[in-house]
Amino acid sequence: MGSVHGVVVNPDGAVYEGAHVTLTPFGASAGSGASNNSPTPSEAATDSNGRFNFDGVPPGAFKLMVSSVGFTTQVVTVTLAAGESYEARQIVLQMNAASSEVDVTATREEIATEELKQEETQRVLGVIPNFYVTYVPDAPPLTRRQKYNLAWRSSIDPVTFLAVGFFAGIEQADNSFAGYGQGSEGYAKRYGAGYADSFIGAMIGGAILPAWWKQDPRYFYKGTGTSRSRVRYAIANAVVCKGDNGHWQANYSGIIGGLAAGGISNLYYPPSDRGAALTFENALFNTGMSAVQNLFQEFVVRKLTPHVPNYRAGKP
Repeated sequence: MGSVHGVVVNPDGAVYEGAHVTLTPFGASAGSGASNNSPTPSEAATDSNGRFNFDGVPPGAFKLMVSSVGFTTQVVTVTLAAGESYEARQIVLQMNAASSEVDVTATREEIATEELKQEETQRVLGVIPNFYVTYVPDAPPLTRRQKYNLAWRSSIDPVTFLAVGFFAGIEQADNSFAGYGQGSEGYAKRYGAGYADSFIGAMIGGAILPAWWKQDPRYFYKGTGTSRSRVRYAIANAVVCKGDNGHWQANYSGIIGGLAAGGISNLYYPPSDRGAALTFENALFNTGMSAVQNLFQEFVVRKLTPHVPNYRAGKP
């Protein structure tokens, strides 16, 4: 379900209170008890700020009508995507006989922008970023700029810096990458290497290559079907992804991005932790970890992520 809202003003641009607003679905029936097939409108009145709001609106095409005594009825057509919070353009009441109809159907890019804003608020337990998953099954593809923005937003999140510091501390305690030594200098080197891994991986595998090959770096939550089908889907998504054309394809961006990031890491890891064989071994390990992460996304993470809109009619 989504929502439709907006502001009504008078010809002078001042907010208008008390305007009558109806939202009518195209082709909807009046209900099981109706004797005809006329649409069933929802009704509202603008408040002291000139605003109106309709919640719990299913996806589809609607006619938004604004009327008030002494003014011409204004008609706006709206196409609402699943889970979308649609802000209508400012509606101006006119004191003349000519009706005005404005088509404000959102573009795919505008829909993607609004959905991306929602994704950037998704945090497991309200803290841990969960940006790279969409709960909209037919979400439009991200633009090149949006892919870079998402990778950057993820890389500079405060939790990312804290997580890198935590794992650097574990490596310090275990004396992993012994070539870095101990003490504050050793910790700083481990921290720098860990953050470099995270940043380079996000930018190459989540932005540069997806933009180049027109692939979507996000995990598309399935949430329906048998547990077995969802397990197969989650594991398969470690090596396949959805292209910007809407078709599933081999995840060249993620696989080659992992290899590229591993190759670059040879520039700053100790000599004993470098080499082509180790790079391929780490890439294979990361692919396996991606499958495990997808399984958690499919069966656990959504339950731990507050304020995720229910984009589907039924429960997963």
